[in-house]
Amino acid sequence: MSDRLGRALSEPHSDSSDETPKPRPESLTPRSKRRRFTPLKVANQIPKRRRREIERALEGSAGTPKKWSRQSGPKNHNFMRKRISPGSTRRIEFDLLSVDIGESWPTPVTVIHGSRPGPVVTLLGAVHGNELVGPLALTYLTGPNFVGPGKPIDPEVMSGTLRIVPVVNMPGYRRQSRYMPDGRDLNRAFPGKPESNTTFRVAHKIWNEVIVGSDYVIDLHTAAFGRTNMPQIRANLAHASSNKIARSFGIEAILDNVGPKGSLRRLTNESDIACITFEGGGPNESDPESVQISIYGILNVLRGLRMIPGHPSRPRFRILASGSVWIRSDQGGLLDVLAPAGSFVDEGEVVATVTNPERPSETHEVTSPNKGLIICSATHPFVTAGTPVGHILPVSKGVKTIRKRLDEDDCLVIAGSDGDPPWREDDDVEDITVGGEWSGGSVDAEWGVNDPAGVEEEAAEADP
Repeated sequence: MSDRLGRALSEPHSDSSDETPKPRPESLTPRSKRRRFTPLKVANQIPKRRRREIERALEGSAGTPKKWSRQSGPKNHNFMRKRISPGSTRRIEFDLLSVDIGESWPTPVTVIHGSRPGPVVTLLGAVHGNELVGPLALTYLTGPNFVGPGKPIDPEVMSGTLRIVPVVNMPGYRRQSRYMPDGRDLNRAFPGKPESNTTFRVAHKIWNEVIVGSDYVIDLHTAAFGRTNMPQIRANLAHASSNKIARSFGIEAILDNVGPKGSLRRLTNESDIACITFEGGGPNESDPESVQISIYGILNVLRGLRMIPGHPSRPRFRILASGSVWIRSDQGGLLDVLAPAGSFVDEGEVVATVTNPERPSETHEVTSPNKGLIICSATHPFVTAGTPVGHILPVSKGVKTIRKRLDEDDCLVIAGSDGDPPWREDDDVEDITVGGEWSGGSVDAEWGVNDPAGVEEEAAEADP
């Protein structure tokens, strides 16, 4: 798989004069080299108050920091009391705990320091230990298909610095668990405390020794137990530099929210560090499409920041969502999902059925309350009345544009899953906006606690 990903994602960008979207374009001619420096637009359909917040943030964004100027010349990068020289790659072990006896959970970190000044970008996987898309993608990204002379990431050509941590929650990863050994969620514990419980101690060390000093953070996740996510980006679009890298990631769905309390994304933005979260697939599975799309997006961001050669690819459209609608079962029994994550459905369309072995002659249909795109669907078969079955972005505008990117099963073909899209200016990307709010205050709040470990985690969070 790594060979295929290396070839697919390192091929030159392409151009096409045919604007008719094709699910699997067979050949594309070289794209023209154009750059764009005009300000980002903010779609008028975004709720007025939120639109003003985003516009103010974008107006106040500064230019390139002086510390990234090439006039200053190359310098060593200091990390974990190590000096990494320009144009080199170094692998370092980072201990999650500072102990004399017992397990310190050493975690490998790859630092790629470019030969020219530039931003520090930190890439994270498996903050939740059983989410494996991040570890797979970042392991491929540090391998010989992507790093080295003539490869997409060439330290001798690159500007700035990459810090790559494929597995952040090493003890959870080893136990195939979302949580830390004390039952807490690491991504609700930031910035942590040095003399508190185990999870808070680890969060404090990660924050101060890995995150602080970063300019941009890309955090790779999957859905939690019992569900799966369509590849998507989550970002606070009112944070200017996070807005920038969310768009440059180059995929269609961007969910606008600040992140839950204690989450890494929320804290980084509060500390004026750009951060986006990629979500794709489900726990304890590899999901090759999400792995490929995440690598595609990371390389896009690096191109957008001018750290590596080339220009970021842009999708035909972006769905900018500030709210959603839930699809729920009204009956209890066993769930059979007919429209998985990524499906575009019509209002009233049957998206799942519920049956009960105790009453085998009865079948109940679950229908969609809106026309729109399902961004997350349930995978756990047991449901009761009120259980979420799907999470949908209701779409009323841009429907024709979206339909042109659907496959034969009416699932969205995500940019990066079928190669680079044709070259287009940012103004040529259609913004399709979804208003409303996130029920419960965050994107995933309505899924509830559907993992037995989560019950222990919720109680533990209350007493740090």
